[in-house]
Amino acid sequence: MAKPAGSTCNLDCTYCFYLSKETLVGGPGTGQMDDAVLENFIVSYIGGNTGPNVVFSWQGGEPTLRGLDFYRKVVELQKKHARPGQRIGNDLQTNGVLLDDEWAQFLRQNDFLVGLSIDGPRELHDRYRISKGGAPTFDRVLAAAKLLKRTGVQFNTLTCINRHNASRPLDVYRFLRREIESTHIQFIPIVQARGFESGTPFNPNPHGRPVAGTPEAGPGHPDSIVTDWSVDPEEWGYFLCKVFDEWIRRDLGKVMVNHFETLVAQHMGLPSQICIYSKKCGTAVAVEHDGSVYSCDHFVYPEYRLGNLRQTPLGDMVFSPRQKAFGSDKSDKLPAYCRRCEFLTDCWGECPKNRLVLTPDGEPGLNYLCAGFKTFFAHAIPEIDRIVKSLQQSRPRPMMARI
Repeated sequence: MAKPAGSTCNLDCTYCFYLSKETLVGGPGTGQMDDAVLENFIVSYIGGNTGPNVVFSWQGGEPTLRGLDFYRKVVELQKKHARPGQRIGNDLQTNGVLLDDEWAQFLRQNDFLVGLSIDGPRELHDRYRISKGGAPTFDRVLAAAKLLKRTGVQFNTLTCINRHNASRPLDVYRFLRREIESTHIQFIPIVQARGFESGTPFNPNPHGRPVAGTPEAGPGHPDSIVTDWSVDPEEWGYFLCKVFDEWIRRDLGKVMVNHFETLVAQHMGLPSQICIYSKKCGTAVAVEHDGSVYSCDHFVYPEYRLGNLRQTPLGDMVFSPRQKAFGSDKSDKLPAYCRRCEFLTDCWGECPKNRLVLTPDGEPGLNYLCAGFKTFFAHAIPEIDRIVKSLQQSRPRPMMARI
């Protein structure tokens, strides 16, 4: 994930985990990706991919703050350095407020996939997604969605599920389907440890960590491990179950929801489609504006800085022993409680950034959202298995070789 404008953003979303990188001691600070870092990144990334498809992901902060000329240069450099037979793709995650007709024309002509951040109907979206002056942003984001739809730009929606909108799953889902007409939907649970702004919250030391299921292991308690806007684990499970039932009844085969589609794939024996459910992680590194490379954009802390593109090739950092260990730790360091779980291969402990609580027997490293995921998996997997069986039965049988 490339951060061409770093953590700089034109919004001030309450739950944003990246805005604080501007003031993080030892962090990347503020700035914009210059031409030298940009070309170095493009050359390194294309050169390090052995397959025919290379996809660049532009994120932030807010990546559109770099302006259209920056992305015109991106496309030029990609064409210049692409090897014969390679197909270069781009996706852009944006809050949408700067998009206009000129942007839409560029995005469509250059086949960019846009991820548009929107948290549901007006009253849910505007609770946390506000401007620098504290003003609501819903109307501007809705206008961006209509612009993308009207001009034929491919787009997905990304909805952050927080303490406020988690209790209204059908309102959120039906809004995305009926008002936004989104057919590719991503849901991301908001989980932020207290103090994440000033230092890494990923210390495995159990001292001070609450046991899962206690009041301190949820939002709203004075001594909670997480911020007040973090989603409650039980409500996360409730949200997924309600949306899943609606998806099964009305939208199976028509709407792609990240948590559901990957579960189907995994039960067909295919790899997880999203990193949080993979056995290992570490392939989605973050490239900051100054060329610094971090293990993941949720781990942009000095302890997880792998180096800088100006001194070290990208491939050397991504495939370094340090980064390989980071990826393997996801499964290697799971508590025994997880290893005994019937849903281990569906979850693999989800994202390491969320391993903030203790297991019932006091072992560290349990995912904060564990209870919610268990509720969802128990509810959804019987139907998922029926879908998989139906898909497998509908496949044409291979012809036997003649002897």
